[in-house]
Amino acid sequence: MIIRIMNENQYIVPSLYYDDINRLDNEIVKLIAKGDREGFKEKYGELIALVRKNGVPMDVKTLKESDLIIPPADLTFEEAQKIFTGEGLIPG
Repeated sequence: MIIRIMNENQYIVPSLYYDDINRLDNEIVKLIAKGDREGFKEKYGELIALVRKNGVPMDVKTLKESDLIIPPADLTFEEAQKIFTGEGLIPG
């Protein structure tokens, strides 16, 4: 699975991490709905860290379509409120 962290890079992440990414995505949606800024910051950091730790960075000269695009690591709570709604980044 190819995941792009905006303003950063694309990573090849083994599909075995899909469930963890989806779980964090769903938790972030719930935290934002509750207005929990600190919880959001913590879980969003976990999401970014999971991709960075378990993904292999792609050569920046290589352009491939991303399976998932994650907003930049410095995403604010206000920006996240517009993105993490409904099903979040991963539908279904």
